[in-house]
Amino acid sequence: ISKTDVLRGMHFQVPPHAQSKLVRVVRGMVQDVAVDLRKSSPTYGRYFSLLLSGENGKMLYIPEGFAHGFLTLEDETIFCYKCSELYHPESDRSLLWNDSDLAISWQLEHPTLSLKDANAPLFRDFESPF
Repeated sequence: ISKTDVLRGMHFQVPPHAQSKLVRVVRGMVQDVAVDLRKSSPTYGRYFSLLLSGENGKMLYIPEGFAHGFLTLEDETIFCYKCSELYHPESDRSLLWNDSDLAISWQLEHPTLSLKDANAPLFRDFESPF
């Protein structure tokens, strides 16, 4: 299996263990995506996408209230997180990576997914706590 098609789906933690994240790529390249889950936001349910690579050196800050995911675009990619909260399994949630309501342009149809990401719930069934 090529490691260039691994997709880590749209994950987040709900309050009181919500996380903000600072992410970057040390080596390789990813398409990084964040979806706004803040009900009162004018961009609620919309996504932002950015290419992060070891070469371009860009970082992305993802505030609490956003789902986050990425797609590896090069083999041997090393992706780093700095999180404001520790992982809390009971607060962990996800949304389906290819949900038509979110309409994220991943530019591939059959990524390598975890079972969790393949079976994540739809955005329309999500009740935002943010």
